[in-house]
Amino acid sequence: MSVRIIVYGALGHMGRLVTEAVEKDPDLTLAARVDRSGLDGTFPSIHDFPGEADCVIDFSHHDGTRLLLDDCVSRKLPLVLCTTGQTPEELDLIQQASGQIPLFQSANMSVGVALVARLVEEAASKFRGSDIEVLEIHHNRKLDAPSGTALMLAEAAKKARPGAEILTGRSGHHKREPQEIGVASLRMGNIVGTHEVFLGTNTQTITIKHEALDRALFADGAVDAAKFLVNKPAGRYDMNDLLSE
Repeated sequence: MSVRIIVYGALGHMGRLVTEAVEKDPDLTLAARVDRSGLDGTFPSIHDFPGEADCVIDFSHHDGTRLLLDDCVSRKLPLVLCTTGQTPEELDLIQQASGQIPLFQSANMSVGVALVARLVEEAASKFRGSDIEVLEIHHNRKLDAPSGTALMLAEAAKKARPGAEILTGRSGHHKREPQEIGVASLRMGNIVGTHEVFLGTNTQTITIKHEALDRALFADGAVDAAKFLVNKPAGRYDMNDLLSE
């Protein structure tokens, strides 16, 4: 039976790519396109869509989190949440909603990035005494800095080093502390997304790098997440769960 998908934020760049990915997949059906503008045949909210669906994929903006969660919980719809930059209040709402519906959230919908995060955690654990720095590069239109992916990779390193402190946007006149995990951001041109993690000692450096070549990879990851999420019990899921399936 085909999985019926609502694409939320359908008129955005990523929303259009997700729509294309759904329409090309023989196991999926596009149930509805939702966009707050209500333009181009979209519904302004999930509440306005009268039909049936099995899962929602959201690539809109985090400021719509409350309304989206309310609608999904009300209709008991599983949600693949692909937005980043949530406030502490919004993160709390997400956690509450995951007690009532299956909710998949990842700062990056790439399976490759999820694998990189695993490698970073292992390297941070085994390469003791190394300094750890994360560098992320994105196009000049990206709003949040550092990226959610960069923070995810820094957190992966911190799992292996619980006493470490994540430091974003290094500045000032002081030496680097041993337990710092630095995160730096660059914005330029039309770069899809590059993330590098450096682990260095006085004698050697390990570099773990992921480079996104086409934004379509994030749409593909979201579609895979939706297939994974359908029929799961209420709870919070991420790429690690998908990789372990």
